[in-house]
Amino acid sequence: HVQLVESGGGSVQGGGSLRLSCVASGYTTTRMCMGWFRQRPGEEPEGVAHLANDGRTTYVDSVKGRFTITKDNSKNTLYLQMDSLTPEDTAMYYCAAGGTWRGLEALGGNYWGQGTQVTVS
Repeated sequence: HVQLVESGGGSVQGGGSLRLSCVASGYTTTRMCMGWFRQRPGEEPEGVAHLANDGRTTYVDSVKGRFTITKDNSKNTLYLQMDSLTPEDTAMYYCAAGGTWRGLEALGGNYWGQGTQVTVS
């Protein structure tokens, strides 16, 4: 049984940075595709960043050059470094792992965390 626990969210002023973490338990992350999503109130979830099991990364256009997705397999942890944050980045951020992916889309069989709130003022 895979569990994902996100942390690192919070409130920050525009232009600031945050680093989100997602710790996986019950499965090794070594060969697992993982990604970050966000959901603003009243909107559908949006894929933000994806890290394939071959190391390729994909980002939504709005975060390219500002966000970086990485993984530390020794810690079974996925990260999202977020720099130059803007109020438009305010959302609940979720990590997802495993299952089937197509770019930034999680197509099924994915595990999800409970989310961590990011607020940029």
